[in-house]
Amino acid sequence: MPADGHGYTAQKDAHLKRLRRIEGQIRGLQRMIEEDKYCIDILTQISASTRALESVALGLLDEHLHHCVTRAISHGGDEADEKINEASAAIARLVRS
Repeated sequence: MPADGHGYTAQKDAHLKRLRRIEGQIRGLQRMIEEDKYCIDILTQISASTRALESVALGLLDEHLHHCVTRAISHGGDEADEKINEASAAIARLVRS
């Protein structure tokens, strides 16, 4: 890890809070299935959980672009190319999911 942390370091607590909330949503989904809840209600909650995870992912991506990629570009060279390629691959994975 770089001396100045990762791009998300300043928002680490907020990200953890959101992930814990999502974890609770997932446990709720398990309960819904255990309790034989209506399938459309379960699918609605799955959609909400998916959107919540996507929101965390987009926030992390934004922080990565503004911190890690920006820093690498200012240094130039192979590191800049590497960080841009990493970001492009991450965006592609998010779009495919």
